[in-house]
Amino acid sequence: MTPPFDALDWRSLSQQALDSGLNNGAAVAGSGNMVEGWEKLSAEMRTAHGAHLDLQYGPRERNRIDFLKSREPNAPTLLFIHGGYWQMRSKSAFTRFAAGPMAHGINVALIGYTLAPEATLEQIVAEIHTGIDYLAGRLPELGADAKRLVASGWSAGGHLTAMAMMNPHIKGGVAISGIYDLEPIRHSYLNVKLGLDEAMSRRNSPMLLPTDATKPMALTVGGAELPLLRKQTADFAGHRARSGSPVIYEEIPGTNHFTIMDELASPTGRITAMVRQVVERV
Repeated sequence: MTPPFDALDWRSLSQQALDSGLNNGAAVAGSGNMVEGWEKLSAEMRTAHGAHLDLQYGPRERNRIDFLKSREPNAPTLLFIHGGYWQMRSKSAFTRFAAGPMAHGINVALIGYTLAPEATLEQIVAEIHTGIDYLAGRLPELGADAKRLVASGWSAGGHLTAMAMMNPHIKGGVAISGIYDLEPIRHSYLNVKLGLDEAMSRRNSPMLLPTDATKPMALTVGGAELPLLRKQTADFAGHRARSGSPVIYEEIPGTNHFTIMDELASPTGRITAMVRQVVERV
């Protein structure tokens, strides 16, 4: 019998089992085609909302933000951080997921960042904070409420969302299928490009960092995701609860690491509802 995910200890796994247990692309048949579909729909959405694309927040090529304005004046903004294990993908593949929040009068900003190995994980986290500071300064002139800025992200973007919660401009968060303890990553195939050492891993693991009891956070993961990923989210939800920080934790039944994102693309999706719930509390 397969042990429940909460009984898993990554340290007891063979190298092959650990690597496989973190390989979302290999675990989901047709995931490459799904991402291609995201890119096509995102390109269409960028064309439809092209007024504020590629706002430069820093000196490097990927230091850019796309701002998509909802129909509501002085609306809150969701900052979305893309995934790809900090070494793949770009913000432009994820524009389609702005559709759900925007249908409810929420602006969406998508942030890019330098990928590993060109940047260390610590440098990536610093870029996200720089981008948040820049965006917060621009929101009034973009017709948005600078005091209602919420972060969200998928996969590696879920990790960066948790790190972004330490920024004073971020008032809440919605993290999707994230990584919150970097130690298994450090011991896996993913570290070839990331180059994490133990000290950097610990400094950037949300599981080991204090939380802010004033900021609500929703944590979600697919019920059909890899057990190690489900455990990461459950463990971090427990960490926030023990720290006295507001947290919503939910596994979405039947969704895998890629199909879970449909719940943000849809105006009636479960993650869109979580975004609305967090935004209403900030």
